[in-house]
Amino acid sequence: MYIHRNIHWKITLRFAWKYLLVFSAWSSLMMLAHVWLHNKGTNVSIPFAPLGTIGVAVAFYLGFKNSQSYDRFWEARTVWGSIVNGSRTWGNQVMSYVSNYHKQNSLAQDELHEIHKRLIYRQLAWINALRLHLRKPSTFSPNYHGAVRRYQIGSPERQDWDTEVKPFLSDKDYYDLTCIQNMPAQILRQQGEDLQFLMEKANVLDDFRHMDLMASIKDFYADQGRCERIKNTPLPRQYSYFCKVFCWIFILLLPLALVNEFHKMGTGYDWLVVPFSVLISWIFMTMELVGDNSEDPFENFMNDVPMNALCRNIEIDLREMLGETELPPRVLPEEGILM
Repeated sequence: MYIHRNIHWKITLRFAWKYLLVFSAWSSLMMLAHVWLHNKGTNVSIPFAPLGTIGVAVAFYLGFKNSQSYDRFWEARTVWGSIVNGSRTWGNQVMSYVSNYHKQNSLAQDELHEIHKRLIYRQLAWINALRLHLRKPSTFSPNYHGAVRRYQIGSPERQDWDTEVKPFLSDKDYYDLTCIQNMPAQILRQQGEDLQFLMEKANVLDDFRHMDLMASIKDFYADQGRCERIKNTPLPRQYSYFCKVFCWIFILLLPLALVNEFHKMGTGYDWLVVPFSVLISWIFMTMELVGDNSEDPFENFMNDVPMNALCRNIEIDLREMLGETELPPRVLPEEGILM
């Protein structure tokens, strides 16, 4: 997620330079063709009014696409805000609920601490597993089609489960999950089984506290389901694809419509078509790219939900609840982008 107030010109050029070259070459070619054919008595220009109608229609279409793309991003960010709040609540519940209050033969504080640590660390395993799970390429993902560097700044997300998830689980719990397709869902299942053991066998939870903790797990399942719905349901292709097609139709016809308008200003003004055509084309294409770049919020692109930073913040908060002092640093923005 880009966090600086103003976008650096280097980032703008990184997205725009190829298009600017194409627009410049196309408008220059159309002007050369116009001059050459005009000298032969042939007029290849078109009236501006029909193209203006197309431009208005394309602008409405772009506005709708961008609105829907932003809604997808904002819903994804809202869900991760719920995950942050729910994780903090989980840590507080574990530290408060899992105790010797209902146990006749009290556990030592070290044993209680290990239970707290196991439950909280498994929550950290879940958030990191969910992050990796959501960043797997899908069939409609730019990652899947090899175009990831077009929108990405920084290092791609590595599917390094051994580094990101394994440290928070016991060896047995982790290797039980290595053959599972949906690891985050099964980590929550392990949490439920552990809570059942703590209530029925260890006797450190009563029914009410067990139900309250299970309600938190239910909320985590709901959050994961909402994330998976956004991840697995693309923006309808008829909006995304035809928006791009209509935008290109407008851009390709633009120089032929502008030449009449500048020709009316007098001799020598015709070549102003080139800079103005490039400018207008860049504006429309930028609006198209903004929506295109925002519609999939879990691809580790520059405008996506900063799940790395959110997972690290949760980790710091929960490990501080455990009384730990050797904590990892917070994730800092790179080139103004928080991953």
